[in-house]
Amino acid sequence: MATVFDSPAALMGTEGTDLGHTDWLAIDQKRIDLFADATGDHQWIHVDPERAASGPFGKTIAHGYLTLSLANLFLPQLLEVQNVSMGVNYGCDKVRFPAPVPVDSQVRGRGEIISAEEMKGGVQVVVRITIEVEGSERPACVVDTISRFFP
Repeated sequence: MATVFDSPAALMGTEGTDLGHTDWLAIDQKRIDLFADATGDHQWIHVDPERAASGPFGKTIAHGYLTLSLANLFLPQLLEVQNVSMGVNYGCDKVRFPAPVPVDSQVRGRGEIISAEEMKGGVQVVVRITIEVEGSERPACVVDTISRFFP
């Protein structure tokens, strides 16, 4: 369940706020294949289960950018800002992929507000999303997302 802020201004002074985590999401071969089709990245470690079985991960793995794209799915599950005329994705900083996401894994997003600052007409907030893999000590992706909210 998202942490709710009643306005962009309510984000000010919230640095360090733990936004909790999302529900688990299954990463199956169909999702990986659809991402491969969407991006044209059909490298065997992602789309060839037979070859991948004898590869370095023992099975296919999700694309790093597929894992990163889940930040877009997870962010509104972690943070909701009300009374806005518009919210925009301004970009990302510090993207890392510490561990792979094997096919048939479960992943979830964990969020933390890193910064919130006033900007012309609104508030810019940086939320660090850590994409965790069930049973793994290391996260699959850590990304600082940058969003702008306008009242």
